[in-house]
Amino acid sequence: MTQPRGVWHVGFIVLALVAGDGRSVLAQRASARGVATNTPPAADWIDATATLDPAKTPVYEGNAPLAFRFMLDMRKGDPVTLSAFSLGAHSGTHIDAPMHFIRDGAPIDKVPIDALIGPARVIDIPENVQAIDAAELTRHAWKGAERVLFRTRSARRGWMSSPVFHHDFAYVAPDAAQLLADAKVKLVGIDYISAEQYAAKAPRTHQILLGKGIPIVEGLLLDSVSAGDYDLIVLPLKVAGHEAAPARAVLRRRPRP
Repeated sequence: MTQPRGVWHVGFIVLALVAGDGRSVLAQRASARGVATNTPPAADWIDATATLDPAKTPVYEGNAPLAFRFMLDMRKGDPVTLSAFSLGAHSGTHIDAPMHFIRDGAPIDKVPIDALIGPARVIDIPENVQAIDAAELTRHAWKGAERVLFRTRSARRGWMSSPVFHHDFAYVAPDAAQLLADAKVKLVGIDYISAEQYAAKAPRTHQILLGKGIPIVEGLLLDSVSAGDYDLIVLPLKVAGHEAAPARAVLRRRPRP
């Protein structure tokens, strides 16, 4: 995320995933896309989602703040509990769709599910590296990975659980973004609320990746995730016609071949 965006409101969110054979629709889709399913459906999954909490969640400078309130509250004698949420589209763990920086790019509700479910490789970037450029990228075994997630200094410092917005987060440099785009990766993710350098003169990393239809997951919570190959499921709220949305991301270590 690099620019302020509109605020949207959420009242109720209900997600029901039921399949006739007892497996969730999510599990069936995961299996169809090459996600390993040889362990129980809920076993070993790691929640890689930052908690949305005004006291803990960083907000990109200039973006809409988080605000959650109870409209009705059973603890105060009301007959039901009812909440209202107000936040920016790029809050917490979220997905940037091509529309974010591509004029005629796809909005978040049109990002293909295939890009969001499947094998992913977590690349551990050293603490002293801020710019993940082409030279840094080539030091890691990323080639052949369908989806690439970067674990950086931000995870080591716990920045996705701190309300302070840090300017010196690690980012994907344009030349590395070009390598990833040329390799036709399906998705790129990072562990802070932008993949772009803070105050970059131009949003080239976003333009390169989104221009190739590659969604960018920002704000992943990778503090306790080690490098390696995982199954990834990251699904955004299906907001019609907008450039991004918060998402829930989970990872599960893939068995070694």
